[in-house]
Amino acid sequence: MNDIPTPVTPLGPLLSLGRRYWTVLKMASIAILGLLLLIPLVMVDSVLRERLQRRDAAVRDVTSGWGSEQVVVGPVLVVPYRYAQKTWKDQLVNGRAERVETNETLTRRAFFLPSVFKVEGQLDPSRLHRGIYEAVVYRGAIRLSGVFARPSFEEWNVDPQQVLWDQAEITLAITDLRGAQQALAMTIGETVIPLEPGSRLDGLASGVHARVKGLWPQADRLSFDIAVTLNGSRSLRVAPVGVNNDVRIASAWPDPSFQGAFLPSERSVRADGFTARWQVSYYGRSYPQQWTDTSAFTPVSFNASLFGVDLVSVVDSYRFVERSIKYGVLVIALIFTAFFLFEVLAASRIHPFQYTLIGVALCLFYLALLSLSEVLSFGAAYWIGAAMATLMISLYSVKALRSRRRAGVAAAGLAATYGFLFVVLRLQDYSLLVGTAGLVLALAIVMYVTRNIDWYARDNA
Repeated sequence: MNDIPTPVTPLGPLLSLGRRYWTVLKMASIAILGLLLLIPLVMVDSVLRERLQRRDAAVRDVTSGWGSEQVVVGPVLVVPYRYAQKTWKDQLVNGRAERVETNETLTRRAFFLPSVFKVEGQLDPSRLHRGIYEAVVYRGAIRLSGVFARPSFEEWNVDPQQVLWDQAEITLAITDLRGAQQALAMTIGETVIPLEPGSRLDGLASGVHARVKGLWPQADRLSFDIAVTLNGSRSLRVAPVGVNNDVRIASAWPDPSFQGAFLPSERSVRADGFTARWQVSYYGRSYPQQWTDTSAFTPVSFNASLFGVDLVSVVDSYRFVERSIKYGVLVIALIFTAFFLFEVLAASRIHPFQYTLIGVALCLFYLALLSLSEVLSFGAAYWIGAAMATLMISLYSVKALRSRRRAGVAAAGLAATYGFLFVVLRLQDYSLLVGTAGLVLALAIVMYVTRNIDWYARDNA
């Protein structure tokens, strides 16, 4: 009786090849799955951007009714003067049109900055809410004082008789004066002069001004004192308009951020508030001490020299959530590597679908972190989200790894990963160094655990 040959299926060689290169194919499939999980991470980041826009819109709505970020420029002494200018005009001479040279008298303005400028500011902070969003606002009492030196027109060759001293004004530009609840006044020498709305500086329309009475060319100096109460939000900026500038700002806010062209020469930041002092000379700025309205200088140039303080929130949860999402790929890679090692070392078989569920749980942590951080502190939101993800994955791993002990090891590794990530997020200057050290340590552990594995023999078995 003839032996019947065993049929050879066409899938046999493919199955044999798959078993031979099982490790490579498994690693490739896990890597592809990890890349696909970038899609939900990008979606969570998109939700973060949308929530940031809503937060910013809510803050703008709150501050628009209270007061915006305040910028104080001035005071500036404005003195008009006349000058003669030759022009050609068409006139009828003996019945014929001829061009005739004539002299016209026009008016220009000269602007003078103070030689001594002092600022005393006291900011009373508070928090306003719109839904779950918070805006930092303040009520500020600002006192400006100093001295104007005698105005000089020599560099422009202006005839002293053409200076209109009786039309001189002092103007002060302030971004938002809605917090001024009573009439403002300025003390010039010993005279109290009421301030009127409107700035006399081109490009800086919001502010106040007043006509200066008693200004004459023989005066050696002109002292001023202005007290302003205003509502503002987040920040206060001052322009160093004097030859010598002495600015002092104090507040009960415990977390100031000093910003601008100059940092304080003296500062004291405490749990109950801060005090700061700037001593600045006019050598640190780019604009002159005096100019006319025909010069190339414009008041907008003050912006480059502004300095002051921001009243920032203690913790910006959105910033921490954004940083944590950037580490999402590394967290997924570390957890997938751990489960792959369980497959290799403990002969556990984990299906790609199980990897997918574990990856989705890891991505869900970031969405939970974002949503919880809007109503809780970032620390509480982080650990609640981490506990949720760790509990879900560890309970699922009991069946996926077919061992409570292995699931416990996986849970411990996941908790250590979240703990390490929290430390990195809290660090500022050393986050890159600590993060790199952690990755080196994780790689060293993987290399040590797999050092005795003969990968070729394992695939050929």
